[in-house]
Amino acid sequence: MREITPSIDFDKRLAGEDLAGSRAHVRMLASEGIVAKEDASAILLGLEQIEREIADGKFVFKRELEDIHLNIEARLTEIIGPAAGRLHTARSRNDQVVTDFRLWVRAACERADHGLLQLSRALLTQAELHAATIMPGYTHMQPAQPVTFGHHLMAYVEMFARDRGRFEDARKRLNESPLGAAALAGTSFPIDRDVTAMSLGFSRPMRNSMDAISARDFALEYLAACTISAVNLSRLAGELVQWSMPAFGFVKLSDAFTTGSSIMPQKRNPDAAELIRGKTGRVLGDFVSLATVVKGLVLTFGSDLQEDKERVFDAADTIEISLAAMAAMIADLTADPAKMRAAAEPGFTTATDLADWVVRVLKKPFREAHHIAGSIVKRAEEAGVTLDKLPLAEMQAIEPAITDGVFSVLSLDASVNSRMSLGGTAPARVKEQIRLWRERLK
Repeated sequence: MREITPSIDFDKRLAGEDLAGSRAHVRMLASEGIVAKEDASAILLGLEQIEREIADGKFVFKRELEDIHLNIEARLTEIIGPAAGRLHTARSRNDQVVTDFRLWVRAACERADHGLLQLSRALLTQAELHAATIMPGYTHMQPAQPVTFGHHLMAYVEMFARDRGRFEDARKRLNESPLGAAALAGTSFPIDRDVTAMSLGFSRPMRNSMDAISARDFALEYLAACTISAVNLSRLAGELVQWSMPAFGFVKLSDAFTTGSSIMPQKRNPDAAELIRGKTGRVLGDFVSLATVVKGLVLTFGSDLQEDKERVFDAADTIEISLAAMAAMIADLTADPAKMRAAAEPGFTTATDLADWVVRVLKKPFREAHHIAGSIVKRAEEAGVTLDKLPLAEMQAIEPAITDGVFSVLSLDASVNSRMSLGGTAPARVKEQIRLWRERLK
């Protein structure tokens, strides 16, 4: 029991939140006349001393006292004597711990949002530099149509904006105070839960004491947001790994974010990106672990819930360092526009533009135009040239009505510039989106 019971090794991270909750609680007790004002003053002074001791690294955390709550209460008793025992009036460790935990997760949502904001700004800066830099866009990992590097990066700005929305939603939903629910049934003392909720920055008290004690869906929702964000980070990390391969050469990652080989001196390994990609499984594991803990618990409290904090702490540490590393990598990378453009040349990536031209100019149904374009692609492939280099006579042998006007749409630049539909890759549209997001991310 001495080994399995203590949580102080990890829940000491809740010290700041525990002190904040205790201050709000004792002030309310004093204002309602439940605790004498002189006792409340002594408790507040004692809590201030404990805060300084923790900040200075002088506080001694004792495993025999199990958790952060009993460690602080025991030290408070050493400082001010028996009056310390009045702090626990009208509350339980049950509502105390979940109040601390909600405060901690609320701050974690805000840190994740900040990390995503910094990453989005780094992506915007690179996108602005490369709004017109042509690269191949892929489907099925095959060259599909030319796009711009800026457009590609802006896709991640959109993606990470949704991640920010998930953390914001999670924060809004968790921002209700369980303090005052006591062990599970509320308390007979005439407490004012609105006062403590307001003092701690919660929007309101939770309305059901049993739900207040037992609910951990706020932690699950935070972990779900972390998991989705980690998945999105992994996708970008995978692209950085791919783009930095010599076979692609689209980007160069600096020595700050790569490592060498122990025996191959020429290597530049994209370790930071690979580590971010690998940490996705860790964050997902944290979500699955807590969901598994909670799924069988009847109302209200069981010591199983002691397992909630390590999973959340681990996911928070993981997502925060991943976001910081990714933002720094994006800001630091150097793109190679020449290699990107060269990679967009093969694969007949303007074939759709050819089909569209046949529809628009020759008034053919798209399915017929698709067949004509496919036949011309085959002819170009046999001739070993790109579509814009295939002689007009070769195209006319397949469709006599084709004119030399077709060449106006077959270059990479013409293809990209023509994609002016909302959300398209045309540089003008990309710059428009960059301006919009610059304003949103101020």
